[in-house]
Amino acid sequence: MKPAATAAAPARGFFLGSGAAARYGLYYAPAGRCRGAYQYVAPFAEEMNKARRMAALQARAMSAAGYAVLCLDLHGCGDSAGDFADARWEGWLDDLARGALWLRQQLGDALPQAPGLWGLRMGALLALDYAKRCAEAPADLLLWQPVLSGSSALTQFLRLKVVGDMLAGGAGQPGGTAALRSALGAGSALEIAGYTLAPALALAIDALDAGQLAPPCPVRWFELASQPGQPLTPAANRAIGAWQADGVQVSAWSLAGPQFWATQEISTSPALLAASAAALREDCHAS
Repeated sequence: MKPAATAAAPARGFFLGSGAAARYGLYYAPAGRCRGAYQYVAPFAEEMNKARRMAALQARAMSAAGYAVLCLDLHGCGDSAGDFADARWEGWLDDLARGALWLRQQLGDALPQAPGLWGLRMGALLALDYAKRCAEAPADLLLWQPVLSGSSALTQFLRLKVVGDMLAGGAGQPGGTAALRSALGAGSALEIAGYTLAPALALAIDALDAGQLAPPCPVRWFELASQPGQPLTPAANRAIGAWQADGVQVSAWSLAGPQFWATQEISTSPALLAASAAALREDCHAS
């Protein structure tokens, strides 16, 4: 007979720091013995809001399975201090370091290993960059639909402005995304879909390539496809292959489900939640 599942405790909201350094977090305490900890790294701009439901469902499942989870709004995002225009990539990396330290202090000797990182979309790219730079390697990385090319992601975001200008009745941005890139390079901030994009943040994102960010820890990689049985994308296979050539242990899954971070209505992917929970239960990367 299987033991009864332990219910997850309600999330606790709090502010880490105060004033301009205040970062809003939701903490999901582990139910029963602490098996580890994860810090959630949210996706970029409006994708963060679209994904909140999925993030909450996954965090609760992880909590019930014995993992502590910290969902921290980064600088200029959500309920944390600052505006999006103030956000900088280096500042976000600092926020992840603060979150990891907070988890260490919160859990003390109950935490058996360094906190892992669970990143979605651009949050996965940020998690990879942090794992490459930080003094203490994360226990592992849980990556949902990771953005692989910062340059491609920036171009897609800039297209929102081109399309938005056209829908507003204008002729669109002369020169398209190339002109917008030139404006960023000249130091001009851009207003895109309600978000003010600072040149420094844009240029930092533009330079990132996941294939060059082989992490110093095991990786569990999940992608969502439109149909069951579809393989990973060629870009994903290239990045994973480059990491494996550097000795990184990678387990990867392709699942059918909606792109919940981009759907018009709030949506969820039960298949992704179930597969992530199963991967954690297997403890295939336990040290």
